[in-house]
Amino acid sequence: MTATIPFLKDIFPPSHHGRVFLVGGTVRDMLRGRESQDIDLVSALSDKELTALGFRLVETVSASPIYFKHHTHLGKIEVTRINSIDDLEGDLLRRDFTINAIAMDLSGRRIDPLGGEDDLKELILRTCSDRSFTNDPLRIFRAFRFEADGWTMAPGTAALIRGVDWSEALSAIPIERFSSEMLKALARGLPERFFQRMIEFNVGTEFLPELFRMPEIQAGPLQHHPEGDLFTHSIQVLQRVAALSDDPLSRFCALFHDLGKLATEPALYPQHHGHDEAGFGLATAFCNRLRLPSTYRRALAWVSRLHGKGNRWDELRDSSKIKMAEQAVKAGIARILPLGCTADKPGGPPLAGWDDAIRIIRMSTLELGIDQQKLEAMPTGSRPPFILQKRVDMLREFRTLKHRSDGETFGET
Repeated sequence: MTATIPFLKDIFPPSHHGRVFLVGGTVRDMLRGRESQDIDLVSALSDKELTALGFRLVETVSASPIYFKHHTHLGKIEVTRINSIDDLEGDLLRRDFTINAIAMDLSGRRIDPLGGEDDLKELILRTCSDRSFTNDPLRIFRAFRFEADGWTMAPGTAALIRGVDWSEALSAIPIERFSSEMLKALARGLPERFFQRMIEFNVGTEFLPELFRMPEIQAGPLQHHPEGDLFTHSIQVLQRVAALSDDPLSRFCALFHDLGKLATEPALYPQHHGHDEAGFGLATAFCNRLRLPSTYRRALAWVSRLHGKGNRWDELRDSSKIKMAEQAVKAGIARILPLGCTADKPGGPPLAGWDDAIRIIRMSTLELGIDQQKLEAMPTGSRPPFILQKRVDMLREFRTLKHRSDGETFGET
Protein backbone atom coordinates (compact mmCIF):
# COMPACT_ATOMS: atom_id res chain seq x y z
CA MET A 1 0.00 0.00 0.00
CA THR A 2 2.83 2.37 0.86
CA ALA A 3 4.27 2.04 -2.66
CA THR A 4 1.14 1.77 -4.79
CA ILE A 5 -0.83 4.78 -3.59
CA PRO A 6 2.03 7.31 -4.04
CA PHE A 7 2.51 6.09 -7.62
CA LEU A 8 -1.22 6.45 -8.29
CA LYS A 9 -1.17 9.96 -6.83
CA ASP A 10 1.53 10.81 -9.36
CA ILE A 11 -0.44 9.29 -12.25
CA PHE A 12 -3.67 11.09 -11.41
CA PRO A 13 -3.64 14.86 -10.78
CA PRO A 14 -4.85 16.02 -7.32
CA SER A 15 -8.17 17.17 -8.75
CA HIS A 16 -8.90 13.52 -9.71
CA HIS A 17 -7.91 11.85 -6.42
CA GLY A 18 -11.40 11.89 -4.93
CA ARG A 19 -12.82 9.99 -7.90
CA VAL A 20 -10.28 7.14 -8.07
CA PHE A 21 -10.56 3.98 -5.93
CA LEU A 22 -8.50 0.79 -5.65
CA VAL A 23 -10.73 -2.30 -5.68
CA GLY A 24 -10.86 -6.08 -5.90
CA GLY A 25 -7.75 -8.21 -5.66
CA THR A 26 -5.53 -5.15 -5.40
CA VAL A 27 -7.08 -4.12 -2.06
CA ARG A 28 -7.34 -7.73 -0.90
CA ASP A 29 -3.64 -8.32 -1.53
CA MET A 30 -2.68 -5.01 0.06
CA LEU A 31 -4.54 -5.84 3.26
CA ARG A 32 -2.84 -9.26 3.35
CA GLY A 33 0.59 -7.75 2.80
CA ARG A 34 0.99 -9.30 -0.62
CA GLU A 35 2.07 -7.73 -3.88
CA SER A 36 -0.44 -7.49 -6.72
CA GLN A 37 0.68 -8.19 -10.26
CA ASP A 38 -1.83 -5.69 -11.66
CA ILE A 39 -3.76 -2.72 -10.31
CA ASP A 40 -7.57 -2.68 -10.40
CA LEU A 41 -9.32 0.68 -10.09
CA VAL A 42 -12.83 2.06 -10.25
CA SER A 43 -13.10 5.67 -11.32
CA ALA A 44 -15.78 8.29 -11.84
CA LEU A 45 -13.50 10.12 -14.29
CA SER A 46 -14.85 10.84 -17.75
CA ASP A 47 -13.68 9.21 -20.94
CA LYS A 48 -11.94 12.44 -21.89
CA GLU A 49 -10.10 12.64 -18.56
CA LEU A 50 -8.93 9.02 -18.73
CA THR A 51 -7.75 9.15 -22.34
CA ALA A 52 -5.89 12.39 -21.59
CA LEU A 53 -3.92 10.43 -18.98
CA GLY A 54 -2.94 7.77 -21.51
CA PHE A 55 -5.61 5.16 -20.70
CA ARG A 56 -6.97 3.17 -23.63
CA LEU A 57 -10.58 2.03 -23.88
CA VAL A 58 -10.98 -1.67 -24.72
CA GLU A 59 -14.02 -3.53 -25.96
CA THR A 60 -15.71 -5.56 -23.24
CA VAL A 61 -18.95 -7.39 -22.59
CA SER A 62 -19.12 -5.67 -19.22
CA ALA A 63 -21.77 -3.02 -18.72
CA SER A 64 -19.09 -0.58 -17.59
CA PRO A 65 -16.32 0.72 -19.87
CA ILE A 66 -12.83 -0.56 -19.01
CA TYR A 67 -9.58 1.30 -19.67
CA PHE A 68 -6.00 0.01 -19.63
CA LYS A 69 -2.60 1.53 -19.20
CA HIS A 70 0.83 0.02 -18.53
CA HIS A 71 2.99 1.60 -15.86
CA THR A 72 6.70 0.87 -15.49
CA HIS A 73 6.51 0.20 -11.74
CA LEU A 74 2.90 -0.88 -11.22
CA GLY A 75 2.44 -3.05 -14.30
CA LYS A 76 -1.01 -3.17 -15.92
CA ILE A 77 -3.54 -0.69 -14.54
CA GLU A 78 -7.18 -1.52 -15.27
CA VAL A 79 -9.84 1.11 -14.67
CA THR A 80 -13.57 0.35 -14.61
CA ARG A 81 -15.43 3.60 -15.23
CA ILE A 82 -18.59 4.49 -13.33
CA ASN A 83 -20.72 7.56 -13.98
CA SER A 84 -20.67 8.86 -10.43
CA ILE A 85 -19.09 8.22 -7.04
CA ASP A 86 -22.59 7.29 -5.92
CA ASP A 87 -22.32 4.22 -8.19
CA LEU A 88 -19.28 2.83 -6.32
CA GLU A 89 -21.21 0.82 -3.76
CA GLY A 90 -23.36 -0.72 -6.48
CA ASP A 91 -20.21 -1.80 -8.30
CA LEU A 92 -18.90 -3.45 -5.13
CA LEU A 93 -22.16 -5.26 -4.45
CA ARG A 94 -22.07 -6.82 -7.95
CA ARG A 95 -18.67 -8.42 -7.36
CA ASP A 96 -18.05 -12.10 -6.66
CA PHE A 97 -16.92 -12.37 -3.03
CA THR A 98 -16.93 -9.98 -0.08
CA ILE A 99 -13.13 -10.06 0.11
CA ASN A 100 -13.10 -8.55 -3.39
CA ALA A 101 -15.78 -5.97 -2.59
CA ILE A 102 -13.57 -3.62 -0.59
CA ALA A 103 -12.58 -0.27 -2.08
CA MET A 104 -9.84 2.13 -0.98
CA ASP A 105 -9.46 5.76 -1.93
CA LEU A 106 -6.11 7.43 -2.49
CA SER A 107 -5.96 8.59 1.12
CA GLY A 108 -6.07 4.95 2.28
CA ARG A 109 -9.66 5.11 3.55
CA ARG A 110 -11.55 1.87 3.00
CA ILE A 111 -15.14 1.39 1.82
CA ASP A 112 -16.42 -2.03 2.88
CA PRO A 113 -20.22 -2.34 2.57
CA LEU A 114 -20.32 -6.15 3.01
CA GLY A 115 -17.83 -6.71 5.82
CA GLY A 116 -15.17 -8.16 3.56
CA GLU A 117 -12.36 -7.25 5.96
CA ASP A 118 -13.76 -9.60 8.60
CA ASP A 119 -13.90 -12.44 6.05
CA LEU A 120 -10.39 -11.52 4.93
CA LYS A 121 -9.02 -11.97 8.45
CA GLU A 122 -10.61 -15.41 8.71
CA LEU A 123 -9.84 -16.44 5.11
CA ILE A 124 -13.56 -16.99 4.55
CA LEU A 125 -15.01 -16.95 1.05
CA ARG A 126 -18.51 -15.48 1.04
CA THR A 127 -20.51 -14.39 -2.01
CA CYS A 128 -21.67 -10.80 -2.32
CA SER A 129 -25.22 -11.93 -3.12
CA ASP A 130 -27.29 -15.06 -3.60
CA ARG A 131 -27.06 -14.47 -7.35
CA SER A 132 -23.28 -14.27 -7.49
CA PHE A 133 -22.82 -17.68 -9.15
CA THR A 134 -25.93 -17.32 -11.29
CA ASN A 135 -24.63 -14.03 -12.67
CA ASP A 136 -21.34 -15.69 -13.62
CA PRO A 137 -21.07 -19.47 -13.06
CA LEU A 138 -17.32 -19.36 -13.64
CA ARG A 139 -17.12 -17.87 -10.16
CA ILE A 140 -17.68 -21.42 -8.89
CA PHE A 141 -14.23 -22.38 -10.15
CA ARG A 142 -12.83 -19.12 -8.82
CA ALA A 143 -14.10 -20.24 -5.42
CA PHE A 144 -12.38 -23.61 -5.85
CA ARG A 145 -9.21 -21.79 -6.87
CA PHE A 146 -9.34 -19.69 -3.70
CA GLU A 147 -9.71 -22.88 -1.68
CA ALA A 148 -6.55 -24.15 -3.35
CA ASP A 149 -4.93 -21.08 -1.79
CA GLY A 150 -6.10 -21.95 1.71
CA TRP A 151 -9.47 -20.19 1.85
CA THR A 152 -12.66 -21.83 3.15
CA MET A 153 -16.07 -21.36 1.61
CA ALA A 154 -18.75 -20.15 4.01
CA PRO A 155 -21.55 -22.74 4.39
CA GLY A 156 -24.01 -20.42 2.68
CA THR A 157 -21.67 -19.99 -0.26
CA ALA A 158 -21.21 -23.74 -0.66
CA ALA A 159 -24.99 -24.19 -0.46
CA LEU A 160 -25.43 -21.92 -3.49
CA ILE A 161 -23.39 -24.41 -5.56
CA ARG A 162 -24.50 -27.72 -4.14
CA GLY A 163 -27.45 -29.52 -5.66
CA VAL A 164 -27.80 -27.20 -8.65
CA ASP A 165 -27.50 -28.44 -12.23
CA TRP A 166 -24.99 -25.99 -13.71
CA SER A 167 -24.48 -27.87 -16.98
CA GLU A 168 -26.40 -25.56 -19.29
CA ALA A 169 -24.93 -22.38 -17.77
CA LEU A 170 -21.37 -23.70 -17.85
CA SER A 171 -21.70 -24.96 -21.42
CA ALA A 172 -22.02 -21.36 -22.56
CA ILE A 173 -18.70 -20.36 -20.97
CA PRO A 174 -15.53 -20.41 -23.12
CA ILE A 175 -13.27 -23.22 -21.95
CA GLU A 176 -10.32 -20.80 -21.83
CA ARG A 177 -11.88 -19.15 -18.78
CA PHE A 178 -12.04 -22.49 -16.96
CA SER A 179 -8.48 -23.39 -17.94
CA SER A 180 -7.23 -20.06 -16.64
CA GLU A 181 -8.72 -20.78 -13.21
CA MET A 182 -7.35 -24.33 -13.28
CA LEU A 183 -3.80 -23.19 -14.04
CA LYS A 184 -3.97 -20.56 -11.30
CA ALA A 185 -5.14 -23.23 -8.85
CA LEU A 186 -2.25 -25.49 -9.87
CA ALA A 187 0.16 -22.76 -8.75
CA ARG A 188 -1.38 -22.52 -5.26
CA GLY A 189 -0.39 -24.23 -2.02
CA LEU A 190 -3.16 -26.86 -2.11
CA PRO A 191 -3.77 -27.48 -5.83
CA GLU A 192 -5.57 -30.76 -5.20
CA ARG A 193 -8.47 -28.88 -3.55
CA PHE A 194 -9.59 -27.43 -6.89
CA PHE A 195 -10.13 -30.88 -8.39
CA GLN A 196 -11.47 -32.47 -5.21
CA ARG A 197 -14.13 -29.78 -4.98
CA MET A 198 -15.11 -30.32 -8.62
CA ILE A 199 -15.81 -33.97 -7.81
CA GLU A 200 -17.45 -33.19 -4.47
CA PHE A 201 -19.87 -30.66 -5.96
CA ASN A 202 -20.19 -32.53 -9.27
CA VAL A 203 -19.40 -29.36 -11.22
CA GLY A 204 -17.30 -29.08 -14.37
CA THR A 205 -17.93 -32.26 -16.33
CA GLU A 206 -18.32 -30.00 -19.39
CA PHE A 207 -14.67 -28.99 -19.09
CA LEU A 208 -12.93 -32.02 -17.55
CA PRO A 209 -14.98 -35.17 -18.23
CA GLU A 210 -11.76 -37.17 -17.80
CA LEU A 211 -11.52 -36.12 -14.16
CA PHE A 212 -15.02 -37.42 -13.40
CA ARG A 213 -14.24 -40.83 -14.89
CA MET A 214 -11.21 -41.35 -12.68
CA PRO A 215 -13.03 -42.34 -9.45
CA GLU A 216 -14.64 -45.26 -11.32
CA ILE A 217 -11.37 -46.64 -12.68
CA GLN A 218 -9.01 -48.92 -10.76
CA ALA A 219 -5.55 -47.39 -10.61
CA GLY A 220 -3.95 -50.82 -10.96
CA PRO A 221 -3.40 -54.05 -9.06
CA LEU A 222 -3.96 -53.47 -5.34
CA GLN A 223 -0.46 -54.64 -4.40
CA HIS A 224 0.88 -51.70 -6.39
CA HIS A 225 -2.03 -49.31 -5.86
CA PRO A 226 -3.54 -49.82 -2.39
CA GLU A 227 -5.20 -46.40 -2.75
CA GLY A 228 -7.65 -48.05 -5.13
CA ASP A 229 -9.09 -45.73 -7.75
CA LEU A 230 -7.36 -43.60 -10.37
CA PHE A 231 -8.60 -40.28 -8.99
CA THR A 232 -7.18 -40.95 -5.53
CA HIS A 233 -3.89 -42.09 -7.04
CA SER A 234 -3.63 -39.06 -9.32
CA ILE A 235 -4.38 -36.66 -6.46
CA GLN A 236 -1.71 -38.30 -4.32
CA VAL A 237 0.87 -37.93 -7.11
CA LEU A 238 -0.13 -34.29 -7.50
CA GLN A 239 0.32 -33.70 -3.77
CA ARG A 240 3.77 -35.29 -3.75
CA VAL A 241 4.94 -33.26 -6.73
CA ALA A 242 3.42 -30.09 -5.25
CA ALA A 243 5.53 -30.65 -2.13
CA LEU A 244 8.65 -30.59 -4.33
CA SER A 245 7.81 -27.99 -6.99
CA ASP A 246 5.52 -24.98 -7.36
CA ASP A 247 5.65 -25.24 -11.17
CA PRO A 248 2.07 -25.51 -12.55
CA LEU A 249 3.24 -27.55 -15.55
CA SER A 250 4.93 -30.17 -13.34
CA ARG A 251 1.79 -30.39 -11.23
CA PHE A 252 -0.49 -30.64 -14.27
CA CYS A 253 1.56 -33.53 -15.65
CA ALA A 254 1.51 -35.20 -12.23
CA LEU A 255 -2.29 -35.10 -12.06
CA PHE A 256 -2.85 -36.40 -15.59
CA HIS A 257 0.20 -38.65 -16.04
CA ASP A 258 -2.07 -41.71 -16.21
CA LEU A 259 -4.45 -40.19 -18.76
CA GLY A 260 -3.94 -43.29 -20.91
CA LYS A 261 -5.65 -45.50 -18.31
CA LEU A 262 -8.94 -43.94 -19.39
CA ALA A 263 -8.56 -45.85 -22.66
CA THR A 264 -8.33 -49.27 -20.97
CA GLU A 265 -11.29 -51.58 -21.53
CA PRO A 266 -13.01 -52.23 -18.16
CA ALA A 267 -12.77 -55.98 -18.75
CA LEU A 268 -8.98 -55.65 -18.48
CA TYR A 269 -8.99 -53.93 -15.06
CA PRO A 270 -6.99 -53.75 -12.89
CA GLN A 271 -4.28 -54.05 -15.55
CA HIS A 272 -3.56 -51.12 -17.85
CA HIS A 273 -1.12 -52.55 -20.37
CA GLY A 274 -0.12 -49.98 -22.97
CA HIS A 275 -1.52 -47.01 -21.09
CA ASP A 276 1.77 -45.10 -21.59
CA GLU A 277 1.33 -45.07 -25.36
CA ALA A 278 -2.40 -44.52 -25.06
CA GLY A 279 -1.73 -41.44 -22.93
CA PHE A 280 0.74 -40.14 -25.49
CA GLY A 281 -2.00 -40.26 -28.10
CA LEU A 282 -4.72 -38.78 -25.89
CA ALA A 283 -2.66 -35.87 -24.54
CA THR A 284 -2.78 -33.77 -27.69
CA ALA A 285 -6.57 -33.74 -28.05
CA PHE A 286 -6.97 -33.30 -24.28
CA CYS A 287 -4.75 -30.21 -24.10
CA ASN A 288 -6.08 -28.78 -27.35
CA ARG A 289 -9.62 -28.99 -26.03
CA LEU A 290 -8.57 -27.11 -22.89
CA ARG A 291 -6.82 -24.53 -25.10
CA LEU A 292 -3.58 -25.00 -23.20
CA PRO A 293 -0.18 -23.81 -24.44
CA SER A 294 1.83 -26.16 -26.65
CA THR A 295 4.30 -26.67 -23.80
CA TYR A 296 1.53 -28.40 -21.83
CA ARG A 297 0.54 -30.58 -24.76
CA ARG A 298 4.11 -31.70 -25.43
CA ALA A 299 5.01 -32.19 -21.77
CA LEU A 300 1.94 -34.26 -20.90
CA ALA A 301 2.33 -36.43 -23.98
CA TRP A 302 5.91 -37.32 -23.16
CA VAL A 303 5.37 -37.69 -19.42
CA SER A 304 2.57 -40.12 -20.28
CA ARG A 305 4.84 -42.07 -22.61
CA LEU A 306 7.99 -42.12 -20.46
CA HIS A 307 6.84 -42.32 -16.84
CA GLY A 308 6.45 -46.11 -17.00
CA LYS A 309 10.08 -46.46 -18.09
CA GLY A 310 11.05 -44.00 -15.40
CA ASN A 311 9.43 -46.24 -12.81
CA ARG A 312 11.71 -49.04 -14.04
CA TRP A 313 14.76 -46.78 -14.29
CA ASP A 314 17.08 -49.05 -12.32
CA GLU A 315 16.20 -51.98 -14.59
CA LEU A 316 16.98 -50.13 -17.83
CA ARG A 317 20.14 -50.60 -19.85
CA ASP A 318 22.45 -47.62 -19.90
CA SER A 319 21.70 -47.07 -23.58
CA SER A 320 17.97 -46.94 -22.77
CA LYS A 321 18.64 -44.44 -20.00
CA ILE A 322 20.51 -42.19 -22.41
CA LYS A 323 17.76 -42.43 -25.03
CA MET A 324 15.10 -41.68 -22.42
CA ALA A 325 17.02 -38.66 -21.14
CA GLU A 326 17.43 -37.43 -24.72
CA GLN A 327 13.68 -37.68 -25.32
CA ALA A 328 13.01 -35.82 -22.06
CA VAL A 329 15.35 -32.98 -23.06
CA LYS A 330 13.72 -32.63 -26.48
CA ALA A 331 10.25 -32.61 -24.90
CA GLY A 332 11.24 -30.02 -22.29
CA ILE A 333 10.54 -32.34 -19.34
CA ALA A 334 14.07 -32.99 -18.10
CA ARG A 335 13.12 -31.62 -14.66
CA ILE A 336 9.44 -32.64 -14.72
CA LEU A 337 9.80 -36.34 -15.50
CA PRO A 338 11.93 -37.42 -12.50
CA LEU A 339 9.58 -35.53 -10.16
CA GLY A 340 6.59 -37.41 -11.51
CA CYS A 341 8.30 -40.79 -11.49
CA THR A 342 9.47 -40.35 -7.91
CA ALA A 343 5.98 -39.26 -6.84
CA ASP A 344 4.23 -42.07 -8.70
CA LYS A 345 5.01 -44.45 -5.84
CA PRO A 346 4.88 -43.68 -2.10
CA GLY A 347 8.44 -43.02 -1.03
CA GLY A 348 9.67 -43.73 -4.52
CA PRO A 349 13.45 -43.36 -4.89
CA PRO A 350 14.86 -40.63 -7.15
CA LEU A 351 16.16 -41.68 -10.56
CA ALA A 352 19.78 -42.44 -9.70
CA GLY A 353 22.10 -40.83 -12.23
CA TRP A 354 19.36 -38.85 -13.99
CA ASP A 355 21.19 -35.53 -13.68
CA ASP A 356 24.33 -37.14 -15.08
CA ALA A 357 22.37 -38.51 -18.04
CA ILE A 358 20.89 -35.07 -18.75
CA ARG A 359 24.31 -33.45 -18.50
CA ILE A 360 25.75 -36.01 -20.93
CA ILE A 361 22.89 -35.50 -23.41
CA ARG A 362 23.73 -31.81 -23.52
CA MET A 363 27.42 -32.43 -24.24
CA SER A 364 28.74 -31.75 -27.70
CA THR A 365 30.73 -34.38 -29.54
CA LEU A 366 33.86 -32.42 -28.67
CA GLU A 367 32.98 -32.52 -24.99
CA LEU A 368 32.46 -36.27 -25.31
CA GLY A 369 36.05 -36.54 -26.51
CA ILE A 370 35.15 -37.72 -30.01
CA ASP A 371 37.76 -37.26 -32.72
CA GLN A 372 36.01 -35.00 -35.23
CA GLN A 373 37.96 -36.26 -38.24
CA LYS A 374 37.18 -39.86 -37.33
CA LEU A 375 33.49 -38.96 -36.92
CA GLU A 376 33.30 -37.20 -40.30
CA ALA A 377 34.98 -40.15 -42.00
CA MET A 378 32.27 -42.53 -40.78
CA PRO A 379 29.24 -43.44 -42.93
CA THR A 380 26.33 -41.17 -41.95
CA GLY A 381 24.28 -44.08 -40.59
CA SER A 382 27.11 -45.20 -38.30
CA ARG A 383 27.45 -41.87 -36.49
CA PRO A 384 24.36 -41.94 -34.19
CA PRO A 385 25.14 -45.37 -32.65
CA PHE A 386 28.79 -44.37 -32.27
CA ILE A 387 27.84 -41.15 -30.43
CA LEU A 388 25.30 -43.07 -28.33
CA GLN A 389 28.00 -45.50 -27.22
CA LYS A 390 30.24 -42.60 -26.26
CA ARG A 391 27.44 -41.20 -24.12
CA VAL A 392 26.91 -44.61 -22.52
CA ASP A 393 30.63 -44.83 -21.78
CA MET A 394 30.53 -41.39 -20.22
CA LEU A 395 27.52 -42.35 -18.04
CA ARG A 396 29.38 -45.42 -16.80
CA GLU A 397 32.44 -43.32 -16.10
CA PHE A 398 30.37 -40.86 -14.07
CA ARG A 399 28.84 -43.75 -12.12
CA THR A 400 32.24 -45.27 -11.39
CA LEU A 401 33.57 -41.93 -10.18
CA LYS A 402 30.52 -41.46 -7.96
CA HIS A 403 30.87 -44.92 -6.44
CA ARG A 404 34.56 -44.28 -5.84
CA SER A 405 33.75 -40.94 -4.24
CA ASP A 406 31.07 -42.52 -2.04
CA GLY A 407 33.51 -45.21 -1.02
CA GLU A 408 36.08 -42.61 0.03
CA THR A 409 33.40 -40.76 1.99
CA PHE A 410 32.60 -43.90 3.98
CA GLY A 411 36.25 -44.83 4.47
CA GLU A 412 36.49 -47.70 1.99
CA THR A 413 39.99 -48.74 0.93
